Amino acid sequence: MLESVTITQAARVLGSTARMLRYRESLGLLPAPRRGGGRRVYGDQELAAAALAGQLEARFDVTPKALSFALRVLADSDVEAAVRRLGGLAHRLAPAPIAALDFDAAKARRLLSGEESVSR
Repeated sequence: MLESVTITQAARVLGSTARMLRYRESLGLLPAPRRGGGRRVYGDQELAAAALAGQLEARFDVTPKALSFALRVLADSDVEAAVRRLGGLAHRLAPAPIAALDFDAAKARRLLSGEESVSR
């Protein structure tokens, strides 16, 4: 367990810069608790978040801004739905498996409500 470190020390530990840490923080990729006087302090959790953000950016060849948007998609159901719709229209995502069951579910509801008679 690491004691809290300053942004400069955190950047050194991570092989990054204080500017990049501030940028990732502004995008919501990492928390930055502050001490009195507004100085940022980084503990184990903050360092882990910053390190993981850097690893994901490198591994998947994405910018910090793209990674931030990915988090927004995961956190906001409206954004997720819009992105899923785009993925379907662009033929990048398969339809949700549950959609295949909609026909049977609708038919069952009609049968139960008496809208459709059962033929034998």
